[in-house]
Amino acid sequence: MTEAGSTAERVKQQADIVRVVGEYVRLKKTGKDFSGLCPFHQEKTPSFTVSPIKQIFYCFGCGKGGDIFNFVMEMERCEFPDAMRLVAEKCGISIPKPKPSSPAERTQSSVRTTLVEMHREAQTFFVKQLQGTAEGKLARAYLEDRGLEKATIERFGIGYAPSGGDVLLRHLKGKYAEKLLAESGLVSRGEGGRLFDRFRRRITFPIANESGKIVAFGCRALGDDQPKYLNSPETPIYSKSNVLYHLDRAKEALRRSDFAVLVEGYLDAIAVARAGISNVVASCGTSLAEPQIKLLGRFTKRVIVNYDPDTAGQAATERSIAILLEQDFEVRVLALPGKADPDKFIREQGADAYVKLLKESPPYVDYLIARARQMDMTTAEGKLRAVNFLLPYVQKIPNRILRSEWATRIAQQLRLDEPVLRAALSKAATERRGEVKTKPELVGRAAKPVERRLIRMLAEGEGFRSELAQQLQQGQLYLGLETERIFVALIAAGLSGQAVQATEVAAALEERDRRLLYEILFEETNALTWEEAESCVDALRHRQAEKQLADVQRSIEANPAAPEMRDLLQRKQELMRRLAAAR
Repeated sequence: MTEAGSTAERVKQQADIVRVVGEYVRLKKTGKDFSGLCPFHQEKTPSFTVSPIKQIFYCFGCGKGGDIFNFVMEMERCEFPDAMRLVAEKCGISIPKPKPSSPAERTQSSVRTTLVEMHREAQTFFVKQLQGTAEGKLARAYLEDRGLEKATIERFGIGYAPSGGDVLLRHLKGKYAEKLLAESGLVSRGEGGRLFDRFRRRITFPIANESGKIVAFGCRALGDDQPKYLNSPETPIYSKSNVLYHLDRAKEALRRSDFAVLVEGYLDAIAVARAGISNVVASCGTSLAEPQIKLLGRFTKRVIVNYDPDTAGQAATERSIAILLEQDFEVRVLALPGKADPDKFIREQGADAYVKLLKESPPYVDYLIARARQMDMTTAEGKLRAVNFLLPYVQKIPNRILRSEWATRIAQQLRLDEPVLRAALSKAATERRGEVKTKPELVGRAAKPVERRLIRMLAEGEGFRSELAQQLQQGQLYLGLETERIFVALIAAGLSGQAVQATEVAAALEERDRRLLYEILFEETNALTWEEAESCVDALRHRQAEKQLADVQRSIEANPAAPEMRDLLQRKQELMRRLAAAR
């Protein structure tokens, strides 16, 4: 076993799955297991079960199941190494840090660590400037005018960058090398090589990455200075296209509600969050990038776009719709009345009015049709412009059925000839492969009791698992069973000489078999004994003999004059004697 493998096994053995899952799901003890509402789909009756004995989870509703690492990977939308580290942190288990593969990688890792530390210190500095200086008092007054009380300012870590040219620089200079200061994005270098503060006389909004570490700042001018907003530049720890503002705080709400509200800027995101909509993220500007969409897609595939209603905001909304559709998102659009941005609307109309409009947000196609209808629809040229405006969005829908539905809707609302519109879409239909997503097949109680017991024994029968696997393998007793693929995987694991990890076996199975395996593992049963195992094996042998007898009888009846009739009759007598002896 590799070092990484042994570390993962040690973490898995020491970790408590109930404790970790309990941070995400309210669990209630039911017998020897725990149950709760599944975090992976909407439900009112608990079907999600956690076994502290087996250290596994399974949802009987949606079929999600696995070990503690699988759970964290699903909830945090992360890869296995990150999940292992998170589990270790949650359970207080020390694990060795991954070793950089080269001197250059070690240097880069050290730089990133230092820059994160520097931003944490800058955040503390900005907050103190807001709370404890005369300049900060003016900034606080501005924030109060925007409806932000002290609790909100503290909640979102809002600070202030003073007007002096090098106040932050002097604060950091004694602790960090000049090269790192210049690389941090917190300071800039003038023409003569002199360093000075990048942010001056500005309200500061800390920008955190997905794990909650501050990696950049977005800063609004206090007064008429330009630009109105100034953000951190690209650095080794910050790439604008890979970060969504407020995502670190919104993750839990995104999982719970399964949709995101997408706004433009910091104050919009803060206003929406204060209105009780915690599942809000901002794109830190008007251009939504593909990496940001893929990041958001790890938490939800449903989005309500609520950008500013000005010309730039409308253009950004349309660009966002296009790229969201390419990533197979379900998109709705909220265009607030009165050309108000979310922050202004909530301050003037109240949170309840905003929540009501949010719930009524129309699908993106209705928003786009409304935009298209602003064109002159009384002429053929105007209708052509409207169709040319809409078609690129419809063509980006990967699902052929949805494309067809939207084409019908567009034709009806714009009073167009539907066959003509469909002809315009035919090229897109041939270029894309339609895909219909269905719910996982419910496996129900497909396996017979004998099969279910034997599967349980192969997974958990300490002391006789290997012998049981050998008998089943020698007689090929699982061939043709509904559960054949599960038996093949468990027998191979049982004969390997290693401890059987049910979650690893499940991971190698197809969806239907994986769900059935987890259902069986969570069944209430009596103690597993070798005596019962022998009885179950005998039952399979009996079932196999009955099937073979039926096959022989069909061969005899199909061709009574067959040359091998004598052999068939002998085989029939042998099988009948075997079945009689077993009764």
